[in-house]
Amino acid sequence: MDLRRGLSTTLVVLFGLAIPSLIFVLIARGDQYGILGDILDGGLLSMSGEDLRKLEDADDVYTTAVVLYFFLMVAIAVVWAVWFRRLRLNAEAFAPGQHRFGSGWAAGSWFTPVVNLWFPKQIANDIWRASSPQGPHNVRRGLLNGWWVTWIVAAVTNVIGTIRYNSLQGKMESADYRPSYSEIKSDLDDLHGILAIDMFATVVLLAAAILALLLVRQITAMQEQRASLPPQAGPAPYGMPGGAPYGMPTAPYGTPAPPYGTSPTPPTPPTPPYGPPGPANQQYPPYGHG
Repeated sequence: MDLRRGLSTTLVVLFGLAIPSLIFVLIARGDQYGILGDILDGGLLSMSGEDLRKLEDADDVYTTAVVLYFFLMVAIAVVWAVWFRRLRLNAEAFAPGQHRFGSGWAAGSWFTPVVNLWFPKQIANDIWRASSPQGPHNVRRGLLNGWWVTWIVAAVTNVIGTIRYNSLQGKMESADYRPSYSEIKSDLDDLHGILAIDMFATVVLLAAAILALLLVRQITAMQEQRASLPPQAGPAPYGMPGGAPYGMPTAPYGTPAPPYGTSPTPPTPPTPPYGPPGPANQQYPPYGHG
């Protein structure tokens, strides 16, 4: 078991930097959105060189914000994968054999397409349950669920916005793109809507980053408290190997368990009915047997 705080502290610092970085991205995107909206409201025919200069400056600021955020996200992704795997290893010590996925998936599931939409959450549920100082039957997952929902919504919304933006960009940058006035106005309206979607995704991602910071602190504190308590008893779920320590009775997982800090009372060996062996307490065969 490894309860060192180095990785969790690093994540808290990185998220502390990522949150203002996301605010910077949101402000820069909002500036682009506002300038493009002013151009559309004023009419493309009245667009001046000053308007184009403002739009280009806004694009440069946004690019700077995105590059800064990208490097922070790379650092967070690497540290998060290592930290999450350590949580899984600690949780195995707290609840042996009661996890649905191995420790390798704790890191690899984040980078595996498709399964990264639900495997990490199932692993996090098992870690959270095993790390609960109140026991696996009294687990409140509001923070965990809130973080996961905001993260998934932000990721899906960002993918939708990116696909639409790349499609529109490819169309407008193609060699045979010779639009009419109405067509270019329609394309810029679409771009304006894409920027709005991207701003929404950034707001949700900002909420996910704040919840992730709180989650790191919470699960770290839970595991530190849980380390002073005995392993959870009970068989492994879903037919996996493991379960209660040898010689102890088992109960279906999810049934009420004894309070933490206590241990089940071992069975009392039967007392001989006639006392200790000896001539005075000699046991004779039943009547009628020789």
